[in-house]
Amino acid sequence: MTALIRSLGSVLALGALVAAGPVAAQTKWNLPSAYPLDNFHTENLMQFSKDVEAATGGKLVITVHAGASLFKAPEIKRAVMTGQAQAGEVIMSLHENEDPIFGIDVVPFLATSYPAAMKLWLASKPAVEKKLASQGLKLLYTVAWPPQGLFSKTPITKVEDLKGAKWRAYNVGTSRIGEMVGAQAVTVQQAELAQALATGVVTALITSGATGYDVKIWESISYFYDTQAWLPKNMIFVNQAAFDALDKPSQEAVLKAAAAEVRGWKTSEEKSTWFLQQLTAKGMTVAPPSPELKAGFEKIGKQLTADWEKKAGENGVAIIKAYEAMK
Repeated sequence: MTALIRSLGSVLALGALVAAGPVAAQTKWNLPSAYPLDNFHTENLMQFSKDVEAATGGKLVITVHAGASLFKAPEIKRAVMTGQAQAGEVIMSLHENEDPIFGIDVVPFLATSYPAAMKLWLASKPAVEKKLASQGLKLLYTVAWPPQGLFSKTPITKVEDLKGAKWRAYNVGTSRIGEMVGAQAVTVQQAELAQALATGVVTALITSGATGYDVKIWESISYFYDTQAWLPKNMIFVNQAAFDALDKPSQEAVLKAAAAEVRGWKTSEEKSTWFLQQLTAKGMTVAPPSPELKAGFEKIGKQLTADWEKKAGENGVAIIKAYEAMK
């Protein structure tokens, strides 16, 4: 009987090891993002994750943590650099203070359409990849937001009308615009934007129709001016060491799934018009900027382009030249 029990115990132990085999071989990654589950960026991320899991037969599972639930937006990049998360998504310009190269896509009126934004991205991509690599990160892909417009609680016909407004800033460029128009700039990331609008902390801001829709901006703001100031991008990256630890087939699956870039840009462009239609349907006034407002912003744009080139140095000048050569 004792021998039988021992034998049975050995069989059960062996069975447990066999069952544990696939689980032990599975690699799990966390991918924090600051945007809500129903945002098109997050939906694209979720599909990217599914594509990776399917292509690896479940060997690599990427869990997307939306809505700044794992790390807040300013913390995500550092978390991936230090290995607290294996991958992440952030709006690139959030880190312009680290290096001007991260702010290339938010220079006002430099690239104001999807084709122009893609050309600007292709001109700047090598420099962005090089910078990320120096920080132990590997770029996977980027996706543009819809063009940025001006939201305001009150009618705006010229930049001077923004003087004293409680201006939402989320990067260096938006902070500078606030300063230049005489507004009171307050830094608010997307996860806190709805509350800031509801409590009157923010009364004017430049952002996309997508963000406006996400935060139900019509509940606090009445006017939107389609200035098409710039098309900022989210960048999705991985910890290089975590990527290197994958077997070759899994690495190839991740890189292949990064074709999410094409899908994401296409979705962004398709949804751009839809978002503005929704703002109108919710009772907002959606209009092009007046000639005076457009001229005022273009003047600011020229100044900020010059400022950016000065900060970025020869590298920045080379990128602008490469971009202009593509036009």
